[in-house]
Amino acid sequence: MVTSGAPGGEGSGDHPQPKTRRIGWLGVLAGALAAIVGGVIGGFIVRGTSGGSSTPTATGTQSVCQATTVADKGLPSVVTISAQAPGGQGGGTGTGEIIRAGGYILTNNHVISVAANGGTVEVLYNDGRSVKATIVGRDPLTDLAVLKADDGAKGLPVIAVGSSKSLVVGQPVVALGAPLGLFGTVTAGIVSATDRDVEVPGDAGQSAHLVGAIQTDASINPGNSGGPLVNCAAALVGVNTAIATVPNEAGQGGGGSVGLGFSIASDVAVPIADELIDRGTVSHFSVGMQVQTLPPEVARRAGLPAGLFVESVTSGGPAAQAGITQGDVVTKIGDEPAVSPEQLTVAELGARSGQTVDLTVEKGGTSAQTTLTPVRQGQ
Repeated sequence: MVTSGAPGGEGSGDHPQPKTRRIGWLGVLAGALAAIVGGVIGGFIVRGTSGGSSTPTATGTQSVCQATTVADKGLPSVVTISAQAPGGQGGGTGTGEIIRAGGYILTNNHVISVAANGGTVEVLYNDGRSVKATIVGRDPLTDLAVLKADDGAKGLPVIAVGSSKSLVVGQPVVALGAPLGLFGTVTAGIVSATDRDVEVPGDAGQSAHLVGAIQTDASINPGNSGGPLVNCAAALVGVNTAIATVPNEAGQGGGGSVGLGFSIASDVAVPIADELIDRGTVSHFSVGMQVQTLPPEVARRAGLPAGLFVESVTSGGPAAQAGITQGDVVTKIGDEPAVSPEQLTVAELGARSGQTVDLTVEKGGTSAQTTLTPVRQGQ
């Protein structure tokens, strides 16, 4: 089962595992006392490794990070977040990191969403000071949010930012945060895999998507969500968001880390954070069409292939320019059979990394392949 780590967190081996389109029943680690929801992960076998310490570098060629050095450098930029719903009707704790001067703090949306409509947020610095904070902006689709500390986090350093694209499987990393409310906690591990696409529960029954996520065996638990996954130079490479747990006899998720944690890659998270700070909202990319699942039985009766039925196409958008029209059926997205609109959402989110979207589309009994370049919505 996978759960997320903040109100918080996949296989390893000599090479990265194939990208996982969806990992079912991911739960959000909403707080130290929050229940973790989860589900069975099919077919993932994970093996972690460790080794002796060596001089810390940003290259990831050593076997483990010197955690004391990483902690000394990274923890001053880490905060513990407490969010409360209006009237104190629920809340939780999580973690964040100071991402920009002036007290701007990056965290997960699920850490602070309970306070989004009139609730309160407070941050606890690593030096013991506590201040109020306001929500600058949040993006439920990618489970990211930005806060601003009321005192501007004066005297505290902004976390260094590294490149998640440079990570390699087996590279040592360190997770910093407040699992179960225990602020200033440091756990070490490795990058178990990269480029995972992970679906987690989002706001109002919707899904959030961790696109190109980092999988790690560094321990991540409830309360870690929103906190930094850093390299040996204490530079941010991921935002800890979800963990996998083992189902109990009742079919519910277990309560803690089993060495399967997922972090939003810094190359995805930081640009979204910048946009939230600068604009308060995030505009995502789109291929310009709406689709819905076409069940096999319905497709058979209509004389259509199973896949995603194109309900509408935006005039002048990438799909329209490629000749896709209402009534067409998308049968493949990339190399995968098209079975859920979530697949298209994931592909569109990948546009932030410069990816195109490869589709196989059937029109009037003829199948053809096309490559679309998503554009920013509103353009």
